[in-house]
Amino acid sequence: MSDDAYVSSLHLYPVKGCRGIDLDAAEVVTTGLAAAGVGDREWMVTGSDGRFLTQRELQRLALVEPEIADERLRLRAPHMPPLEVALSLAKDSRAVVVWRSDVRGFDAGESAARWLSDWLACDARLVRFDRSVTRHCNRDWVGSSGAHTLFADGYPVLVIGRASLCDLNDRLRGRGDPTLPMNRFRPNIVIDGLPAYDEDHLDTIRIGDVVLRLVKPCIRCQVTTTDQATAKVGVEPLPTLGEFRMDERLDGVRFGMNAIVIAGEGGAIATGAPATVTYRF
Repeated sequence: MSDDAYVSSLHLYPVKGCRGIDLDAAEVVTTGLAAAGVGDREWMVTGSDGRFLTQRELQRLALVEPEIADERLRLRAPHMPPLEVALSLAKDSRAVVVWRSDVRGFDAGESAARWLSDWLACDARLVRFDRSVTRHCNRDWVGSSGAHTLFADGYPVLVIGRASLCDLNDRLRGRGDPTLPMNRFRPNIVIDGLPAYDEDHLDTIRIGDVVLRLVKPCIRCQVTTTDQATAKVGVEPLPTLGEFRMDERLDGVRFGMNAIVIAGEGGAIATGAPATVTYRF
């Protein structure tokens, strides 16, 4: 156990693939963080075929900035008029696909589709998760917990230790490369006060009444090479991480840990809150 850890920052991503919102406090539900009535990755951009689109294909999504206000989702992008969509949207449910999951989403309509299509220069639509369908996490990693998520890649919460980024940046700096901000890795919860990469070995994190179980390493993709402020694609951090963070079993480089909520659903957490951690070994 550790008595020194605490919540350094909290981040919500209302629309999968778009910019995140930095939070001082958040509600925690089974499907991850939530704020102002919106869950993490509750919204998603799809092609006309219903299949999800992300920064892997469309780096310009990094410049789409969401805001939740007045019971509406607002999206902004450079030189574009704002787009507003009611949070109460609950009609025109249609089949959508995220990775191997066939689920359903409420279509935000033609105005949202035109706005996204103009910005992304391709046919695109905006959908909100239809909770009449439950998207279960991979039971190989979450067992019989019943853990489920919305449009996240696979798990409700991504946890990263701040010291892990500091170590990575020390390595980049040592070879003359620019350092990287935490937003390259799109975490939900950043924990400070732990040694670098200690999150790899954590079993649980307790923050107030909320208990998270860390279940699977996060294998990083090319999105980490996209500058979230400019949408320009670089090279790092994958080559450097590959030198010392390769996970042969999962066939990729690991950075951060996916987590599920095992207690305290409906609880609140805040930045600065102490985090009590337990280790698997």
